[in-house]
Amino acid sequence: MSTTFRNYIDGAFADASDGRTLDVVDPTTGEVYATSPLSGPADVDAAMAAAAAAFPGWRDTTPSVRQRALLKIADAMEARADDLVAAESRDTGKPLHLLRSDELAPAIDQVRFFAGAARLLEGRSAGEYMEGLTSIVRREPVGVCAQVAPWNYPLLMAVWKFAPALAAGNAVVLKPSDTTPASTVLLAEIIGQILPKGVFNVICGDRETGRAMVEHPTPAMASITGSVRAGMQVAESAAKDVKRVHLELGGKAPAVVFEDADLAKAVDGLVVGGFFNAGQDCTAATRVLVHESVHDEFVSALAKAAAGTKTGLPDDEDVLYGPLNNADQLAQVSGFIERLPGHAKVEAGGHRVGDKGYFYAPTVVSGLRQDDEIVQQEVFGPVMTVQSFTDEAQAVEYANGVEYALASSVWTKDHARAMRMSKKLDFGCVWINTHMALVAEMPHGGFKKSGYGKDLSAYGFEDYTRIKHVMTSLDD
Repeated sequence: MSTTFRNYIDGAFADASDGRTLDVVDPTTGEVYATSPLSGPADVDAAMAAAAAAFPGWRDTTPSVRQRALLKIADAMEARADDLVAAESRDTGKPLHLLRSDELAPAIDQVRFFAGAARLLEGRSAGEYMEGLTSIVRREPVGVCAQVAPWNYPLLMAVWKFAPALAAGNAVVLKPSDTTPASTVLLAEIIGQILPKGVFNVICGDRETGRAMVEHPTPAMASITGSVRAGMQVAESAAKDVKRVHLELGGKAPAVVFEDADLAKAVDGLVVGGFFNAGQDCTAATRVLVHESVHDEFVSALAKAAAGTKTGLPDDEDVLYGPLNNADQLAQVSGFIERLPGHAKVEAGGHRVGDKGYFYAPTVVSGLRQDDEIVQQEVFGPVMTVQSFTDEAQAVEYANGVEYALASSVWTKDHARAMRMSKKLDFGCVWINTHMALVAEMPHGGFKKSGYGKDLSAYGFEDYTRIKHVMTSLDD
């Protein structure tokens, strides 16, 4: 029996006002299993009106009230863990055991982190900077936030958006990707039992729905996790009425492996860093740069490890990752491999797995040059490229020589070298002898075409606030 998802607006579930729907496909089979609303301007208007009406009341709650609400949400998510994992896996095909440990558990922890952050929102202390006048600084919520989440981590990215926004006192209209609405709609059911109506709204739809949200006059802020193209369109649309914009976009993370690195540890770490979630991660270790003296040895070991890495169905506990999310993504990944230049060599993988669903083999490609398409452009699949470098300067040149600047890693036993590299690498995150580790307390966000603004941490929390100066006379 087909599943039907619905929007959640002003405390109630509803279909799109004009009855239009989208098919939702199970990526393990390629078959339609559900429908969701294709929301249009009337639905966006309704969600924005609900959020705008609810905002003043939520804004005026005390931090302790918002903290308790977020803690209740975290507890409720924990109680519904099986349901959330099942919903997320159905839309994404991700392994159930990894969803529970590596995505749901951190998501719940992050909600609790922002619950705590709600009570730490403060301005600088009052002071007299002009005779007879006292100044204070207020930090306030920005208002209604239009938020668009991606399909690679639907549940986790939803949390990264709504948790800091709600903690700061904002109202939210959140849109999941058209291919992955299940867990976000379930979150609406969970959160709707806890928050006042209108504070948290979910509308489903396609790219045009997201565009209508960003262009709508009500939101004070637009936040998107997605492609560079989508981010540029959001920034352009938001500029028309000077909305605040928060963008977490693409990545092309280099992993720089020096000759003194523990090669076995580097291989193990980068197999997970490159292939987890089928490489559908903006921080994935997509470009491995290896010192020429250990290049051949490293490539051989990486190819062997890739060949031993499994993709498969969600209930198989031996697999590292499931399918690509959709048919278009399978075509994109396949296209990069089909267009490889003659000097490139596929060391492992390079092909689809099976004839049902969107599975792709863990792939390693060597012999590449800096200006090759697959080095410069985001593949967003289980594909790792390998280049060699001669010295530290060339490693930095190659690493920084792309449009993206989200994440990177350095593998060396030389502490001074690691510190030099962490300064020179032009990325929002530099990991040393590890890759893709994230914690709620530390910021996540990039530079260049990877966007701007931070997720997680106190920095991410502050992104959802505005600063107001209040000056009062001390005269009677």
